Amino acid sequence: MKRIPLSLLCASLLTLGACSSNDSTTTTDTNTNSEEAGGNAGDNYMNAATNGDTASTSMPGDTTQAGSAAANRTAPADMNGSPGPGDTAPHSTDPEFMMSAAHSDQNEIQLSKLALEKGVTGAAKDHANMMIKDHTKSTADLKAIATKKKVTLPTDMDAEHKAIAATMQKLSGKDFETKFMDQMVIDHQKTLNTLKAHQTMTKDADLQGFITKVTPVVQSHLDMSKQHSDMKM
Repeated sequence: MKRIPLSLLCASLLTLGACSSNDSTTTTDTNTNSEEAGGNAGDNYMNAATNGDTASTSMPGDTTQAGSAAANRTAPADMNGSPGPGDTAPHSTDPEFMMSAAHSDQNEIQLSKLALEKGVTGAAKDHANMMIKDHTKSTADLKAIATKKKVTLPTDMDAEHKAIAATMQKLSGKDFETKFMDQMVIDHQKTLNTLKAHQTMTKDADLQGFITKVTPVVQSHLDMSKQHSDMKM
């Protein structure tokens, strides 16, 4: 056998050891790179998922945001119509009510006297006579209560009806009768509203009794006024 020099054998062994070390290092680096790539891929997946969740929570169709928007909307304000000719506000005190009721009596009495002066006939004449009679009676009843409570009542029409009377004074014949009956409807509806409103407010037994007594009379006047106003006079 040939003998291999010792120096050559040592050199060969060193070369083999270096190659083995390089292979191991390469394998380790490859595994490390694979793990890093896998980790990066996982991170990218999680980031994508997170971004997807964020996008879904900010979608315009989100019910929470829609609910908040709906809650912040303000409904349009109600539009109230103007009060009709028969509407009236309740009086805050008993003396105010008594003075208003006294004016109401005088309005009907004075306009009815004007109607008789104008020579109205038929239903209009009958109505005028009834107004004078019934409202004179209610004036006396109210005056007794007012005297007891030291309230001074007016003895003439209010300013509004003085102006109405001045306008009616210029009319005659059927034009006057039509205006007279139409005004009776307006006035008695307003008086009826006032009576009913104050009856729910006053604590005064005398006024409660007065309102209970005159309300049916005013209601009958209103019904007759409407009937006569609709007639072709």
